[in-house]
Amino acid sequence: GRVQLPPPQNVTLLSKDFDMILTWTPGEGSPPDVTYTVRYESQDRMDKWIKVPHCKNIPRTSCNLTCVIPNFFVKVRARVKAVSGQFQSPWVESQFKEYHLDVELAPPVLNVNVKENLIHVNASFPLATCVEIFAWMYDLNLWEAGSEDKKQYEHIFRKDTVTIDTTALRGNYCLSARSSFQSIDFKHSKFSQPVCVLLNHKG
Repeated sequence: GRVQLPPPQNVTLLSKDFDMILTWTPGEGSPPDVTYTVRYESQDRMDKWIKVPHCKNIPRTSCNLTCVIPNFFVKVRARVKAVSGQFQSPWVESQFKEYHLDVELAPPVLNVNVKENLIHVNASFPLATCVEIFAWMYDLNLWEAGSEDKKQYEHIFRKDTVTIDTTALRGNYCLSARSSFQSIDFKHSKFSQPVCVLLNHKG
């Protein structure tokens, strides 16, 4: 029998920040030149492990599967093996995940543009092109710094800009947003770090 390489450990399929990513750690005692190869299977075609061309013999310990998955509404799992010279490890499999249901959202990045009596706000998302079809939205909060009283703007389509009339506002105001996404239930990210602006400041 051939000497086997130690198998990758902690093999995890993560749905994180709009992406589906397989991560793992090197098996204990792996040689420095070890590389990894990843395959995946989906529940609608069990026992057919599909190659992932950009994750063949890679030195890194993660593989982005987002745009590789043809159907976002079917559970998939992935597997990875270690390779070094003519030696390889056994495959190690992840658990099943479904992109649409299991995706974890990242907070959007806010772009805030202050004109005389108006604030224009839009949110940008770190989206892979293949998932732009989903109806990502965002919720926006506006409040005076130090106050708990927040004005909420909800379910704004991700490409839309919110225009806020600031004529009646004076002082330091903060804005924060979260991503939201309708699957079986509403999903939300955490709120983004606040962006604060001075309004109608006579200086």
